[in-house]
Amino acid sequence: MTLLLVWILNSVALLAVAYLLPGIVVASFGSAMFAALILGLVNMLVRPVLVLLTLPITIVTLGLFLFVINALLFWFVGSVLKGFQVQGFWWAVGGAILYSIISGFLSNLIHPPL
Repeated sequence: MTLLLVWILNSVALLAVAYLLPGIVVASFGSAMFAALILGLVNMLVRPVLVLLTLPITIVTLGLFLFVINALLFWFVGSVLKGFQVQGFWWAVGGAILYSIISGFLSNLIHPPL
């Protein structure tokens, strides 16, 4: 049940990002649900491999390259899905940061920190 609630909250976060940033478009709540699912899968499966492969540049940039990885994955999902579109790289950077902040805030509502 908690997994379903987190999935819905991440979809709401994606809709909020689309509302706040004009360069990100989500067609409907169903599209947001599917995009949140794909974003979660990509972050779970692809992101660790990319972080490991780019570890030297991440160390040199003191971790700032992780923003680039998050933005590229956000942009990739936006280019693959039909109901979720990201207009460019800088919109992806802003969208990924805002999505992380909003989804983190919403998930703290159901799992408050100790």
